[in-house]
Amino acid sequence: MRCYRLLCLLLLIPLTALYGCNDKGQDETYVIRLGHQLDINHPVHKGLVFLKEELERNSEGKMSIVIYPSSQVGDEREVLELIQIGSMGMTKVSASALETFVPEMKVFSLPYLFNDKAHYWKTLNGEVGKALLAAGEQYRFKGLGYFDAGSRSFYTTKKPVQSPDDLKGQKIRVMNSQTAVSMVNTMGGSATPVSWGELYTSLQQGVVDGAENNLPSFYFSKHYEVSQYLILDEHTSIPDVIIVGTHVWDQLSATQKTWLQDAMKAATEYQKEMWAQSTEKSLEIVKEAGVQVIAADKEQFQQSVAPIYEGLRGSELERLVQQIKALGEKM
Repeated sequence: MRCYRLLCLLLLIPLTALYGCNDKGQDETYVIRLGHQLDINHPVHKGLVFLKEELERNSEGKMSIVIYPSSQVGDEREVLELIQIGSMGMTKVSASALETFVPEMKVFSLPYLFNDKAHYWKTLNGEVGKALLAAGEQYRFKGLGYFDAGSRSFYTTKKPVQSPDDLKGQKIRVMNSQTAVSMVNTMGGSATPVSWGELYTSLQQGVVDGAENNLPSFYFSKHYEVSQYLILDEHTSIPDVIIVGTHVWDQLSATQKTWLQDAMKAATEYQKEMWAQSTEKSLEIVKEAGVQVIAADKEQFQQSVAPIYEGLRGSELERLVQQIKALGEKM
């Protein structure tokens, strides 16, 4: 079934999306195709537009990116598979979804990993973050950098949640991530993977009782229309990863790589600002729409996931956790 879906997606992608250059010749603009799943008003999409524009400025028009938003070319897994077979050039992907391909990325899906935002960015910008980006290269993914994706919290349709006990019996949508499934189940909920594009209807029809995500995504997806409660437990801070396929990266010249890397650095700083503004605005709007915002007891939630960390003992993932925790202690 998945192979059939991939074939259908390949047929839907314009022929020019399969090649690096436009149809004017090899000396014209080098175009990289990027597919992602978010709305065009989302701060992550705006960051990607800035990346495109900055790349065009750096290269004086010699390089560009064509962006396919809103799942036009498939969900996160499908776009990653398209990159692996050389039929898409770039994507934005949650580190949680990427863990299926790059096991080391599981560390970002662990609950309450970071002390605060400064600890988060110190990790991403430091040796740990760089090593995790490099870990994808053997799977045909060149990590360019990270975008902010905030903190993820629960939202529910019928029952308010103030502690892990309130999750019992509730079907909570999670990403297709083993770590996310384990987290929700350990807290007491019933983790239910559902694709992003199907989630609104699943919430509306009671297929699931709730979900978890960051504030901008909660707002832009309009999930607040069918969810009565937002629980600010902020259980995870999972970055988005900007990826270019190694089939694209390896054919770029040193100069082209520099243009792209410099554009990525600038886009990261821009997107940070967009994210902060969007998070604040999203919270205001959902409150005005009637969503009840609950300040959860984070200590109870943190205690409830202790078994997850106990299960990591002696693993490579535990070593990564220790490195990240050590960075927080030095601040």
